[in-house]
Amino acid sequence: MDEGTSAIKAWESFYVIVGSSAGALTGLQFVVLTMIAEARKSRGGGGGESIAAFGSPNVVHFCAALLVSAICSAPWTGLGPPGIAIAVCGACGVVYALIVLRRTTRQSEYTPVLEDWIWHAVLPLLAYAALVHGGWTITHGSRDTLYVIGGATLLLVFIGIHNAWDTVMYVTIVGLPEPKAATPPPPAPTREVPAATAARPAEPPPSVRR
Repeated sequence: MDEGTSAIKAWESFYVIVGSSAGALTGLQFVVLTMIAEARKSRGGGGGESIAAFGSPNVVHFCAALLVSAICSAPWTGLGPPGIAIAVCGACGVVYALIVLRRTTRQSEYTPVLEDWIWHAVLPLLAYAALVHGGWTITHGSRDTLYVIGGATLLLVFIGIHNAWDTVMYVTIVGLPEPKAATPPPPAPTREVPAATAARPAEPPPSVRR
């Protein structure tokens, strides 16, 4: 066992805790989404865009933390393969974080505040970028960046916990937005007949006039 493998082996207990927590919280997030779906059904719809922007990403964050924990717990023979796998995972997370940011700016059911931008956009992007940096660096033998990977993985778990709790509190206290009622079409304009034309008697046919 080389020094790199022994270094990542020392983090095994850490990733067991983080990975098991992320897996359990992923199942809990399904309960949260089920509750939101029931609230949507009782209100006759609505909330789909906000769920895609604020609810579904939490499952991705938990699964990403679980995946990184599994990668770091696998019996590797060096730091190269796990570093590449972590960097690829982080790159996919960066792309997904940008997609979530685009969904957030396009949805119109909820107006995000500063706290929402921090927890739903800035911190996830920072965590995934740290995974890219950490994964790429340990492929070159830098063992100190294992702390960066561990911190980013734990940050993803905390992001998912905060956002899931924030979603539950919002649905419980404020509730989902009411679906917008369909605007009825404007009535067709009626053509008014002038009074003089309506009172004028009909002219006799030409044969009668002769």
